[in-house]
Amino acid sequence: MELRQLEHFVTVAEERHFTHAADLLQISQSGLSASIRALEGELGMSLFARSTRRVELTAAGQALLADALRTLASAAAAQNAVAAVRGLMRGRLTVGAEPCAGAIDLPAELAQFRTVNRGVEVRLRYAGSVELIESVASGRADIAVVVETGPTPPGVTLHELGTQRLVVLAHPDHPLAARSLITLESLRTESLIGFQSGWAAHVLARRACAAAGFDYRAAMEVNDVHSLLDLVGYNLGVAIVPASFAAKRPETLRTIELPGGLPTWSVAVAVADEPSPAATAFLDQLLANVAVQVAGNSVDASSVDVSSVDASSAAT
Repeated sequence: MELRQLEHFVTVAEERHFTHAADLLQISQSGLSASIRALEGELGMSLFARSTRRVELTAAGQALLADALRTLASAAAAQNAVAAVRGLMRGRLTVGAEPCAGAIDLPAELAQFRTVNRGVEVRLRYAGSVELIESVASGRADIAVVVETGPTPPGVTLHELGTQRLVVLAHPDHPLAARSLITLESLRTESLIGFQSGWAAHVLARRACAAAGFDYRAAMEVNDVHSLLDLVGYNLGVAIVPASFAAKRPETLRTIELPGGLPTWSVAVAVADEPSPAATAFLDQLLANVAVQVAGNSVDASSVDVSSVDASSAAT
């Protein structure tokens, strides 16, 4: 059994498709199929149940996947450790992120990291926070920008980047849009627009509604922010979202505040307790840039002319 075969197996398992996996691995489909058949022959069991459209893991394949991921992660860590001794940063950095999580500009952060670390291959995958934290725990991702949704699994550490409040987003013609503050109870009979299970907005909205005494049921579910904003923009329902989502269309949609005591949208970086050198470098970069941003915001706030603010407040 070779590491190359395990990499082929894991890629097919994740893609559920030989053609897509072959494209990612940059090998021929026939070569990939031969590699998998050789691995199955060595193990004496089929790893995939094949169909014309996709492949699924068999019970044997599911049993092999976790160990294969750990083996590949350990091999990569060993290679990177040797490279680090030579003063080189190399290897692969697999980054996960929940889209529009906030707190950082991820494309800019990735560009900065690539500029400094040319020898590191960077991969990016968007998904919901629940799945991403599990990916870090299993070794499928080195680092992930997530929203805290529950207990942190063993072997994973969260580094907080920032928090924001939950609000309700509505069309200007919606009956609730004229109000500046509502309770969650006001949404009990409303048509809700939300995210699919596993995304942070779904988890937090469900938890908040449960605390208010009713079940969260979204009439329309999406898996990206702009689709949600479009649906609210056509007055098809209201959405419980972090304040940063509402700030994307302040001219066309209305933001309605919710009372305190609700779950907060807390953005964090999830990494393994023993991260790779590349993951450590990217984490250090993220935390340093966030610290600079926070310090800059503090300076901006302290430079406000308090007397003019007080005067304008008194005038109103």
